[in-house]
Amino acid sequence: MTASDVTFTLNGTPTTVDPDSDEMLLETLRERCGVKSTKDGCQPQGQCGCCLALIDGKPKVTCAMKTSKAAGKQIQTLEGLSQHDRDLVARSFVAAAGLQCGFCIPGLAMRATALTAKNQNPTRAEIAKAIDVHLCRCTGYKKIIDAVELMAKAKRGEGWPEPLEDGGVGSRLARYRGLDLVLGERDYTDDLRFDGMIHGVVVLSEHARAKLVAIDTSAAEAVEGVVRVLTAKDVPGNRWNGLIYPDWPGFVAIGEEVRCVGDVVAVVAADDKLTARRAAALVKVSYEPLPAVLTPQDAIKEGAPRVNPVKPNVLSSTAFKRGDVDAALDASAHVVSESFQTQRIEHLFLEPESAVCVPLEDGRFHLYSQGQGVFDDRRQSANFVGIDEEQLFVELVPNGGAFGGKEDMSIQSQTVLLAYLTGRPAKIALNREESIRLHPKRHPISIDFTVGCDAQGHITAVRVRMLGDTGAYASVGGKVLERAAGHSCGPYRVPNVDVEAVGAYTNNPPCGAMRGFGANQANFGIESCIDMLADKVGLDGWEMRWRNALNLGDRFITGQILDKSVGIKKTLEAVKDRYYEILSSGAAMGISCGIKNTGIGNGAQEWGKCRLVIEQDGTISLYNGYTEMGQGLLTILIQFAVEVTGLPARIFRPKVDATFALGCGQTTGSRATLFAGRAVKSAADKLKAALDSGRTIDEMRGEVFAADVLIDDTTPPDVVTDNPKTHTAFGYATQICVLDADGKLATFIAAHDVGRAVNPALCEGQLEGSVHMGLGFALTEELPCKDGMPVTFKLREIGVLRARDMPELEVILVEDPEPEGPFGAKGVGEIGLVPTAGAVANALAKYDGVRRTVLPMKDSPAAKAISVGRIRNKDGREGWH
Repeated sequence: MTASDVTFTLNGTPTTVDPDSDEMLLETLRERCGVKSTKDGCQPQGQCGCCLALIDGKPKVTCAMKTSKAAGKQIQTLEGLSQHDRDLVARSFVAAAGLQCGFCIPGLAMRATALTAKNQNPTRAEIAKAIDVHLCRCTGYKKIIDAVELMAKAKRGEGWPEPLEDGGVGSRLARYRGLDLVLGERDYTDDLRFDGMIHGVVVLSEHARAKLVAIDTSAAEAVEGVVRVLTAKDVPGNRWNGLIYPDWPGFVAIGEEVRCVGDVVAVVAADDKLTARRAAALVKVSYEPLPAVLTPQDAIKEGAPRVNPVKPNVLSSTAFKRGDVDAALDASAHVVSESFQTQRIEHLFLEPESAVCVPLEDGRFHLYSQGQGVFDDRRQSANFVGIDEEQLFVELVPNGGAFGGKEDMSIQSQTVLLAYLTGRPAKIALNREESIRLHPKRHPISIDFTVGCDAQGHITAVRVRMLGDTGAYASVGGKVLERAAGHSCGPYRVPNVDVEAVGAYTNNPPCGAMRGFGANQANFGIESCIDMLADKVGLDGWEMRWRNALNLGDRFITGQILDKSVGIKKTLEAVKDRYYEILSSGAAMGISCGIKNTGIGNGAQEWGKCRLVIEQDGTISLYNGYTEMGQGLLTILIQFAVEVTGLPARIFRPKVDATFALGCGQTTGSRATLFAGRAVKSAADKLKAALDSGRTIDEMRGEVFAADVLIDDTTPPDVVTDNPKTHTAFGYATQICVLDADGKLATFIAAHDVGRAVNPALCEGQLEGSVHMGLGFALTEELPCKDGMPVTFKLREIGVLRARDMPELEVILVEDPEPEGPFGAKGVGEIGLVPTAGAVANALAKYDGVRRTVLPMKDSPAAKAISVGRIRNKDGREGWH
């Protein structure tokens, strides 16, 4: 024992540790005691609940408690629960489909265990209050509360939860490895441990724009335990990464400009994470500050400083034009014009970025990535290090949420470089502030709308001008603005269209893919204008939308003739009775419709790839190229295979790695179900034929059933043709927001055309989570920057809703089968939040007569009733300016 030793009882075992003076209990549990169920989502904020444990019997977050304060205490984690309690909590969450990415769930499972031990009949409101410290970005909380109710029911002796263990298309099959996820037993990247592993910490730019003059690493290198300090001079390959344009350096070199506060200037690696972080603080960087370009309006002015050396400040320009908009507006009975502004938003996936790379005995390297396209990660990392792709084996570690924010490279290439240069396993794991500074956000977009209609309410013309802030690097910003332009007329017939969208570089944090991908920004504007026109015509919101909704044979804004699976009117019909019932009650209500593409389209070649491998133990490995990130992809791919082959679900083992060349690009555009599903169905058809011929699984051990499906029939936006096909498929939605007498969120109804609900429980969960994100987009979420630096990194201030903030939520699944989808399925990952802000804005306009055009609508009574989203100055007052 030393003077600094701390002794506590961990899961019944006396434990003594020698922590650093500022070490948090979470770090001790994970790094010294080997506990994996407690996760680091926000240390030291204590605002996400992922690290929850029972301390002296009380639920406590461990990331905000110093280890020294734990002396003499009884600490219990999920690992220390009785087998009965572990089984109950795991089965309850899985049976209720109360988990998606799963990163937050072990903390919630501990909370649920403690709550139901004291109260075996909690109300839903009591459960929501009890889990207030917990943040879930995926589920919308409804099914989490369902899970706690199942636990309480079992404790009352009213039945044991029974997850569905087998089933094909249409069944509520339990999530693949769901039990392990609940208990924290399925590793995330930061849970991986290897002998001799070193830990890296990034040093980020302090300025939005400056010349990098010098980097002094001597003090960091002198710290005992430091193994290596990396800067740009250590990169043997190409420093520049990028999904579309190679405009983003993995390290900024001396003499170059830093372009945002997320630029990496150095990485410090040490034998342990705590040492690496202490040493990283000692790296001295000299800068010559330069005037930053902080708005897209300034960026596109003549003579503006060039932000990025690879592309001019105007990153992209997209236009869709059809008919004579000027003449149509002149002839319209009613015209409305309005300007809208949407905000920058942080993805706030619960698992911060991390990567691990391990040198292999044969001279290759094994990269464990959480990225949304691990084959892209492999390509770019190999290029960075200067090795052939075949020398880098990549494996997906299904991540703890992404929502588009893990498409771009984060720290994969730097991690591979550490392993390459040191010959040791290496890990880099970002903390929450580093994560927020580094990865791309949702685009802020300025939008000007002019919309006309005739005396009966039929839309005659739409003119739109958009300007988006894509930040310091391209990411997929040009495609986001392209998608915003292509969805700016919503799911409506518009004979005359004039739309232009520009994406501009600035020195703000980069913006790229985020759930909705520009469609939700555009939708906020068009749906507000539809209601404004309805008021002029004298129609209610439902009737106005019914008169203009797309039908089979109509042209979409892009010119595509919709010849299949146009479910918008089915979603309107699904809510019609509820709409008029609420209307007659006098409650303030808003309605909004939405459309979202499935598949990138616009001329892109897209793939679905699958390999079914009959293993020696009789299981079947199911390889595909897309990422599991909580949406349930691996589960529904099993269901496709089960549906085709008739084999039990338990024998399929989904995998995503470089065993086969299955690169399909990014898991984006709501496309993985459709394209990977088609490939799985095709491969499963071949296996089924072999089974039907009389062969058995035992006889086919070692055989591979392969399918590669190419989709290359879409049209680029700049190609002029009478009948373009811009996208493979579309999802449609109608949503209704109802406010109470005080203007607070009361009820939210979401009717969605999903093509075919492959797994209704997972499908509902995706839509519930999307609505939750959409409500934050509408009311509370933003990431403002001052001089290019986010003004807050606090989770509650960023504004993601907690369980007690959610209205009563009802999801209606509408099935209008998609012929190009597997068993009629189409994507649902993004459409859930496309109409949400419009529905909320329209409800608020009905409530108080104020037409709000800037997001988030924090001045509204609905936002003021929510417990999060209040950004405070250093003196504690609300407001950041």
